[in-house]
Amino acid sequence: MKKIRLQKYLAKQGIDSRRKCEEFIVRGRVKVNQSIVTKLGTCIDPSKDIVEIDHKRISQNIENIYILLNKPRGYLCTYFDPFGRPTIYDLLKEIKTRINYAGRLDYLSEGLVLLTNDGDLIYKLTHPKKKIEKVYIVKVKGFPNNEELTKIEQGIPLSPTFTTSPCKAIILKKNKNTSTLEVTIREGKKRQIRRMFSYLNFNVVRLKRIKIGLLTLEKLKTGHYRYLDCEEVKKIKNTL
Repeated sequence: MKKIRLQKYLAKQGIDSRRKCEEFIVRGRVKVNQSIVTKLGTCIDPSKDIVEIDHKRISQNIENIYILLNKPRGYLCTYFDPFGRPTIYDLLKEIKTRINYAGRLDYLSEGLVLLTNDGDLIYKLTHPKKKIEKVYIVKVKGFPNNEELTKIEQGIPLSPTFTTSPCKAIILKKNKNTSTLEVTIREGKKRQIRRMFSYLNFNVVRLKRIKIGLLTLEKLKTGHYRYLDCEEVKKIKNTL
């Protein structure tokens, strides 16, 4: 069998994204044939080598699953919260396979989350160079004017070393005290959209992700999930 990089193998077996698997290796959590491996360039032969993480042997030939969740507000994208707050995995208790998310949403945000044990797909969907479109419905207090929308679309300096990439921001409607916008970005820094509007002194009161690449929420109810079929998965992979 052809040799494969250790971090790629771990990701393919559903351990986590490739970047996370690289961290596991560097931290000394991975063994190959009973020896700790910390070098990222290490290659293995899955048909011969025995791979362990945290002293647990990794089983081969795990079936990949792909799940679309409509995350409610008030749930964390994490396996465990030390403060006992609900997590998205509380909504997925019937699923026994360990699955990870491709792009988190914060506690107060809602909407589309893709979860899978296909770490290679997670890596590709979340890598900045792929520039996968993510669409959000954003409700803010106040009324952004054309100049402020232009600033958002051209890029907001979130730190001295990072300015957001160009994006799209369209006002959908205005109410008495709020505006609802559709915002499309191709990156995903932590709390990026909230920080973009905060820079211009607008408070985000609701944030919902409705699309990642080809995937949309459609009629999926809040708090519910569904499996992607083979054709959907194929289409996604063909775009990466």
